[in-house]
Amino acid sequence: MSKELQNDNSPEEVDLGLMFNAIGKLFNSLIEFIKNIFKSIFSAVIFIIQTLLNNIKIITIVVLLSAIAGYLAERIKTKIYASDMLVETYFDAKYQLATNIKTYNALIRDGEYEKLSDIFNIDLESTKQLVKFEINPGPETENDRIVLYDKFVRSIDSVRAQEVSYEDYIENRDIFSGNLFLITVESFKKDIYRDLEVGLDSTFKTEYSTRRMEKRDKLLDVKKQNILKQLEQVDSLQQVYISVLEDESKSARTEINLGGESLSLNKERTNTREFELLNKEIELRNNLRKLEETKIEEDVFFDIISGFQDIGDPKNNLKEKYSLIFPVLSFALLCLFFMMLKIIKYVRNYR
Repeated sequence: MSKELQNDNSPEEVDLGLMFNAIGKLFNSLIEFIKNIFKSIFSAVIFIIQTLLNNIKIITIVVLLSAIAGYLAERIKTKIYASDMLVETYFDAKYQLATNIKTYNALIRDGEYEKLSDIFNIDLESTKQLVKFEINPGPETENDRIVLYDKFVRSIDSVRAQEVSYEDYIENRDIFSGNLFLITVESFKKDIYRDLEVGLDSTFKTEYSTRRMEKRDKLLDVKKQNILKQLEQVDSLQQVYISVLEDESKSARTEINLGGESLSLNKERTNTREFELLNKEIELRNNLRKLEETKIEEDVFFDIISGFQDIGDPKNNLKEKYSLIFPVLSFALLCLFFMMLKIIKYVRNYR
């Protein structure tokens, strides 16, 4: 009986053995594959190090000469200066500002310096020193971004607003989302920037912005007249209440004594709302004050928050650091050159 059971289990044991052998071979192959990858990486590193060591003198000399050449190129190259102006725009003048900045760059690119001289009212030689204009969103705090997001949510449909999160709004907004802009001007002349501010003033004033301001002023006037009329009505009602109270105070107090009990014949005091009228008057006057403040604060197309410096700062651009770029580039080219020579030699001798 035991022999029959042993014969029945032997095929299953054979299958398990084959399966474990296959798994073992698979793991061995995987380990060998990983070992070969590390060996290849190690061989490549050794190959590169050998190439560098065999040609270290040539590479060192070339890198040093490249660094010297880069330093001389930096000294010879004309310095570029830059200065920033921070502005806040009103009445959608930001769109015309961006368009004009593109126009100025196009005029510089095409060499139309006479037109630029007329725009900025500066001499032609100074205009030729201009390199380019840039416009970027101004610096913002987290509170500023939250305020802008709140305005955006209020301007769209409530259903749509629920689908746009704060993170999505910040990620997808463009340069025109705010009204604060940083204007950067680059020039070969370091003391030209103050003269440019006068010319930039005309950048913000457009027919569209002018109409927006006029429309705003008319709306403010209408609101102001409505508030003044309401104040007149409140004042009239207050005078009526005062007259009523004065009449009541002047009326004589009349009492009749009936069997030891007195009976007053005075009229009941009129229920007035002086406190509510006072609160309403305060509210209307606050609204009137806000209208006046808005008209005073936004009576221009832009405000200069921070003007150009008298003297621009030298521009430090990594792309113009030739004393660093030349050595790195020459080192990379030499390494590639010597490695190619070694590979060609290896291929020729390969059997």
